[in-house]
Amino acid sequence: MTLRSRYRQPVWLAAGVRTPFAKVDSALGSYDAITLSVPVVRHMLDSLPGGKQPDFAVWGTVVPNLTWSNLAREILMDAGAPATITAFSTVMACSTSMIGMIEAAGMLDDDSLQLALVGGVDSLSRIQLGLNQRLSDWIRRFQKARSVGEKVSHALSLKLGDISLYIPGIVNRTSGLSMGEHMEITAKEWRIRREDQDQLALDSHLRAVAGWTSGFFDDLVIPLGEFRRDSIPRADTSLEKLARLPPSFDRTSGQGTLTAGNSSPLTDGAASLWVASQRGLERLPGHVPRVRLIDWEIAAVDFRTEGLLMAPTYAIPRLLARHGLTYQDIGLWEIHEAFAAQVQAHVAALQDRDFLSRKVRIERDFGAFPRERMNPHGGSVALGHPFGATGARILSQAVKELAALPSGTRAIVSICADGGQGSVALLEAD
Repeated sequence: MTLRSRYRQPVWLAAGVRTPFAKVDSALGSYDAITLSVPVVRHMLDSLPGGKQPDFAVWGTVVPNLTWSNLAREILMDAGAPATITAFSTVMACSTSMIGMIEAAGMLDDDSLQLALVGGVDSLSRIQLGLNQRLSDWIRRFQKARSVGEKVSHALSLKLGDISLYIPGIVNRTSGLSMGEHMEITAKEWRIRREDQDQLALDSHLRAVAGWTSGFFDDLVIPLGEFRRDSIPRADTSLEKLARLPPSFDRTSGQGTLTAGNSSPLTDGAASLWVASQRGLERLPGHVPRVRLIDWEIAAVDFRTEGLLMAPTYAIPRLLARHGLTYQDIGLWEIHEAFAAQVQAHVAALQDRDFLSRKVRIERDFGAFPRERMNPHGGSVALGHPFGATGARILSQAVKELAALPSGTRAIVSICADGGQGSVALLEAD
């Protein structure tokens, strides 16, 4: 069956490269978002034959920093890219660099815009602290005082409680809860067992380790200094070790099931990919894996009443229904593992006819979900989750996996995001 593309002309995704991923405050702790990204961008630009260049770049990060306003432009300039390459930054929590891909794909016209460099980054080790708003306001007013008397008067107005730092936290601004705390609520609602979460986490680690052993990641990950491979995948983990870990987010009820072992860790890293029109492909090296982008879907839920990370369970059925596809029609599933419980809840919801009918408002049986086709080389629980880089990491990984499968094989790439949002892409092997 030939799928109808969202685009009038073919849009292609080609695998990019990324840094190795490392837990916060470890091997990449001395790098900030720019210095993590520059080697990735340099490698991508240097890989283009004959001095060719992309037409524009999209880059994103989730954790803000006051020292830049357009991170994408700063990275390209530091990477020595031609100053004539336009660049803009984007953000959508964990979906950041997938949204960057969607934005880039929509801009391509196969004429003046044929090739885009897309990526993302986060350095959780180098979070910039700030003054709280009251102290910031006080300093600005103090600087504006024109006389010594005004400055003295203003200085006396400062209260001890006004003097504090703003420390960015991994919590949702509206709810005041972390993603893990939200996911504990969802896990209880969907009755996700601790044992199933630990099994998914174990599978993720074993598949990631096998991917490194087989050489799958060799052309997807570039060295950064002496750091050459992901440090998070554990070859020595086991269900017994995972079962001994205490709950990380619900430590008081006695019913917490999310642990450090079945949740993605805070991670540093940068990742990239190419988005190309038909003519844009001609600029890329012939050996780079590439697949067609057929369609995408984004969704949002009211996380005050529904699960914070459940938006993909709305996006996936809508996307498949639009093309008349079932779950079995998808040969590869790459689902972001913010938490093992979140993946389990997604799979449960996707197979729940009442949920699909009542919440998603789709009256259709998509069949059984093929768990054996999901995340064949590991997911974010094992590989890590630098928020802004995850989309590009998953997409490049999926492109390489899908390109090795028979022509016409399809893939779904799904990413949940803080704020009750999510993004999903439908890909097809050429």
